[in-house]
Amino acid sequence: MEEKRQHLNQNKLLRQWWCALLISFLSILPLTQCFDYGEALSKSLLYFESQRSGRLPYNQRVTWRHHSGLTDGLEQGVDLVGGYYDAGDNVKFGLPMAFTITMLSWGVIEYGDQIASAGEYAHALEAIKWGTDYFIKAHTHPNVLWAEVGDGDTDHYCWQRPEDMTTCRRAYKVDKKNPGSDVAGETAAAMASASIVFRKTNPHYSHLLLQHAQQLFEFGDKFRGKYDESVRVVKGYYPSVSGFKDELLWAALWLYKATDKEDYLRYALEKANEFGGITWAITEFSWDVKFAGVQILASMLLMEEKHRKMKHKHVLEQYRSKAEHYICACLNKNNATTNVKRTPGGLLYIRQWNNMQYVSNAAFLLTVYSDHLQDSNQQLKCDRGEVGPEQVFEFAKSQVDYILGANPMAMSYLVGYGSRYPERMHHRGASIESYRENKGFIGCTQGYDNWFQRNDPNPNVVTGAIVGGPDEDDEFSDDRKNFMQTEACTYNTASLVGVLAKLHGLENGDFGTPLAASS
Repeated sequence: MEEKRQHLNQNKLLRQWWCALLISFLSILPLTQCFDYGEALSKSLLYFESQRSGRLPYNQRVTWRHHSGLTDGLEQGVDLVGGYYDAGDNVKFGLPMAFTITMLSWGVIEYGDQIASAGEYAHALEAIKWGTDYFIKAHTHPNVLWAEVGDGDTDHYCWQRPEDMTTCRRAYKVDKKNPGSDVAGETAAAMASASIVFRKTNPHYSHLLLQHAQQLFEFGDKFRGKYDESVRVVKGYYPSVSGFKDELLWAALWLYKATDKEDYLRYALEKANEFGGITWAITEFSWDVKFAGVQILASMLLMEEKHRKMKHKHVLEQYRSKAEHYICACLNKNNATTNVKRTPGGLLYIRQWNNMQYVSNAAFLLTVYSDHLQDSNQQLKCDRGEVGPEQVFEFAKSQVDYILGANPMAMSYLVGYGSRYPERMHHRGASIESYRENKGFIGCTQGYDNWFQRNDPNPNVVTGAIVGGPDEDDEFSDDRKNFMQTEACTYNTASLVGVLAKLHGLENGDFGTPLAASS
């Protein structure tokens, strides 16, 4: 009897131990987390106010920022005040800025109703217009586009608030003799997509944007060349590795969507093979490499009956094949060698430097394509079998949830969101005492000596920024010097706006309660 009692007690202790272990394990699983996607959306749009250059408006919500770059373009006799700083420095790079605006606009086109229901529609349009207003200024002649203000090399020698800049503010342009088809094409795409956004609320402005977009596309196509061969100072920062052909296809498709003119669609179809649109099987989408976005835009045209009956339908089907290669690669459903690598925690991993840009871009393309599959009642066909739209979207959601904190570090990589996020962003303005708090001049080396070297958290929070993120092992070091992981860029956040809007809509529409984080 005693022996039996001891055996029962041992079993009881064993069960208690297992229960305690299970509870501990479950407590760290992302399945137990819930996220407020509406809050994340609001903070994402707020981020763009932190990156503004120029004279800030009366309704500026990020109060630690002040006017800056008020003489940009003066040396060249052109007004280039405004626009966005791309990241944690004080240079205005035209190519990534234009991509930022294209992706913000695409998000509003797809998920404008959800953005509006979250009370953020006006802020989304303000973020887009801050960029397009600058592009109008930068496009001073049909065949001239100012592609950069500032010099990355001299800028990186200094650690200064944008309000104190003493670095070179020279402006660089592309023109007939010094072409830049990639930056012209991306800026055309940005203005064409934005023209769709403003079509109802501001038709005059929409028409103006479309005029500029058409001129820029014609300029980029007629005088072909890579912009980093004309603006050589950009090579160390935003080189055009993929060339300009993807941007020309991208611009043509956005102009077709904005105008419904067959000439633009014909261009994208007839140049599809020559320009790589239907030959490149790509596993990344970024400010430089647009092929996956081109392929998804083109393949979605097959939803419309007029495109299913057209002469070049087979070209659209080839675009779709390459689009689905990208989606399947993200889902790990291609043959082994052509899938996107993942971290142990499940994050898509392309490369070490600012990996989160590829994650947020993938999350957006997956979300848009899952909607396309749902609306057309189709399944995704991958090497490893068919995948439904729900599964495609679920994976997109898992990437967003990882960014918001469902990861091994339990870290939100969206700054200002959640209880734990990067506090030492590699960001000049954020790391130095606010101009509103201290209007005294802070010099070039003074910023490095007194602020960059500090171990303290930044005095200003760049709310809504998405930093570069963890390494291939899900590890992250919150160190201002660790620019590969702690610097944020405008295009990291831009793509996520639409996805967050959709998630917020589902959270408050279909489900009623916060969605549990993905496993």
